[in-house]
Amino acid sequence: MEIEKLVYENLMENGTLLDLENKGIGLGELDSLCKLEEISTLEKLYLSNNVLGDAELETLAKSKISESITHLYLNHNHIGSLGGKGLRALLGADWVSGLKCLMLEANRIGPEDASAISESRCLENLETLFLDSNPLGPEGVEILANTQNLPALKALHLDKTDMGDEGASVLAGTKTLTGLNNLYLCSNRIGNSGFAALVESSAFRTLKVLSVWRNEIRDEGGELLSEDGPFPNLERLYMSLNLIDKPMRRAIRSGPLAKRLNVLVMD
Repeated sequence: MEIEKLVYENLMENGTLLDLENKGIGLGELDSLCKLEEISTLEKLYLSNNVLGDAELETLAKSKISESITHLYLNHNHIGSLGGKGLRALLGADWVSGLKCLMLEANRIGPEDASAISESRCLENLETLFLDSNPLGPEGVEILANTQNLPALKALHLDKTDMGDEGASVLAGTKTLTGLNNLYLCSNRIGNSGFAALVESSAFRTLKVLSVWRNEIRDEGGELLSEDGPFPNLERLYMSLNLIDKPMRRAIRSGPLAKRLNVLVMD
């Protein structure tokens, strides 16, 4: 299908949203797309579930695409095969500086790609970053935890990124990501030591939502939540599918932290 027709059929919200999810967009289509006048007013561009890799990101970086874009969805693609080259090019483009939400879930993003994100000086307005289901590992998480270039970040999604206790601990030690409201760390093999580091971290006192579903937290870690000190501004806590026994779950539910939460989801 011609790219002009695709745009015509999927341009919404008075020309501010273009949804091209799962449309077989590759290098040729992307090159043609970026030349269209119809996209000059875009604020949201959804390119999820296509065949975009690092080469396609380099093309997107060079484009004259709308400078009004605030939401860019690139999840479920093939980004991350060239050691951060594609992301480094994209995140150096001037038009990226308006982004508030960047969706990169389910790609191939590893530590080198994390460095491209961390080192970008064009993400000063970014509020939400999705990196779920990428092979960041502890090294990639540490790179992100040390960035000074995400000053506006409020929501960080790191579900299923292979961080383990080591990654959770280095994240807890961040000196820069101290304004987060939402933090998602599901399915990361986080145990008692990593969870204790998160609970005791001074960096996460602004958290309102914490999700640690499907990890390996046991009674020793859960006991930290039976007191009132952790996460003074937390409103919602999601921690089902861990390894905390029923007596400790009861103690958490009856403790002072649970009483001031709006939502507590456990087994």
